[in-house]
Amino acid sequence: MTYAQTTPPAAEPLTLAEVKAHLRLDDGEEDALLLSLLATAREHLERETGLCLMAQSWRLHLDDWPADGIIRIAKSPVQAIPAVTVFDAEGEPLQVPLEDHLLDGEGRPARLWLRNPPAPGQSMNGIEIGFSAGFGEAGTDVPDTLKRAMLIHVGHMFAFRGVISPDQQPAGIPDGYDRLVAPFRMRRL
Repeated sequence: MTYAQTTPPAAEPLTLAEVKAHLRLDDGEEDALLLSLLATAREHLERETGLCLMAQSWRLHLDDWPADGIIRIAKSPVQAIPAVTVFDAEGEPLQVPLEDHLLDGEGRPARLWLRNPPAPGQSMNGIEIGFSAGFGEAGTDVPDTLKRAMLIHVGHMFAFRGVISPDQQPAGIPDGYDRLVAPFRMRRL
């Protein structure tokens, strides 16, 4: 099971103005750094929770169909499944019809069921599932708790900007961050 992002988010959940207001900054001298830290905070939060905060497109590669017929997608919330492709032994793509599919995009993990999908001919990455995920196109679609976690994380990274270079971020996690994101983490047994 491999995930490949095909279209990154077009925007961040927080605006530069929101970040600057949180940090009580008035000038624009640090804007480029703040935008970089904001992207780092979002990416870190998405890795920690398995959530896609803003609308983005992904491709899931599978070797074979799951035995129970239910494909679990670790990225969520899944909004749509535009295409499912199976590759035959020669590597030729075959589009799987999606008329009878069932999608639980809000589940954690999201779940997809297809009626009678054809067996892949390739032994590795014989199945590709395209999907779009995210809370929405606008930052207002993202839960406020997650945006608050991002703000304190950006503030923490900004405070240590002279010690840790932007490419080495996140250097640490601030107090309170884990409590904010805990309800959004997927627990594994």
